[in-house]
Amino acid sequence: MKRCLIFTSVLASAILLLPAIPVGVRGSDNADHAPDSAAISQDETASQQVYRVLDVSSGEVLDVPVREYVIGAVCAEMPAQFGEEALKAQAVAAHTYAQRQKMLSEQSPDPSLKGADFSNDTSRFQGYFTEEQAQQFMGSRFGEDYSKICSCVDEVLPYILTYEDEPIISAFHSMSAGVTESAENAWGTAVDYLVPVDSEGDENAPKYRDEATFSKDELSALLIAAFGDISLPEDIGEWVKIGEVSPSGTVLTAQVCGKTVSGSDIRSALDLRSACFEVSAGEDSVTFTTRGFGHCVGMSQYGANSMAQQGKSWQEILAHYYPNTTIMRNS
Repeated sequence: MKRCLIFTSVLASAILLLPAIPVGVRGSDNADHAPDSAAISQDETASQQVYRVLDVSSGEVLDVPVREYVIGAVCAEMPAQFGEEALKAQAVAAHTYAQRQKMLSEQSPDPSLKGADFSNDTSRFQGYFTEEQAQQFMGSRFGEDYSKICSCVDEVLPYILTYEDEPIISAFHSMSAGVTESAENAWGTAVDYLVPVDSEGDENAPKYRDEATFSKDELSALLIAAFGDISLPEDIGEWVKIGEVSPSGTVLTAQVCGKTVSGSDIRSALDLRSACFEVSAGEDSVTFTTRGFGHCVGMSQYGANSMAQQGKSWQEILAHYYPNTTIMRNS
């Protein structure tokens, strides 16, 4: 448990979309039934709770109601045009993320947060839009799209995902390479519910397959900047050689001019869409062909939308992408 908590703080930025587990979701039957009076009271209490959010632009710590925060997170993290069940799944993942971060901040406060649970710095935490920011982002579709997201959030606001009675690491990403990746392969630490699952719908997503081509001079500069004093052979085809690849397609190891690095290192160095890539060299250039977008761990957002289009419920989507977890009411 302690290892998992420490691991989560390291993953604060990795969970972003750039930007949240499969097994049957126990307790999901509760979500299909009308709540009794006690549950209604609990829901009202939860909706009145707040998250303390550090606004990095002003330095002010804001008290943001939970409902407002979850709505803003969904607006920032998933297209409003996605299916309602996908939006609901995203809302639960975003709520779970915030609840876990709040728990971690209470257990081990970060002085840089000035007493907040987290900040609106998207390089460290998940995205969040205020209503005004959402309006600017959505433009003429704001009325329709914001109302749709609010309705989806309201339906699932009482719920979060848990594992061993604690909020999970609700990692999510844009799209996988067709199978999601394990936390162990992506980040070096195994998590029981962040394991590979099929996500075939990703293969129909926009820019599922993408190419990035670098000239000899461009690639040389980027590799030296990322990996230090390396010796570049005359043959550009020898500069980057793929080594071990995971069953999900992630490049686990590669050789850069004889230096062993990870696929994630190369992705960062070259700003590739994912660490699932192939390399082909010409005379004076190298092309990296990627599949998917993001770290590929946890819930695929395009995969979730594909499941929603197939008539799957938000509970089924979460059960597929976050195995061994439980849907619980957040008290």
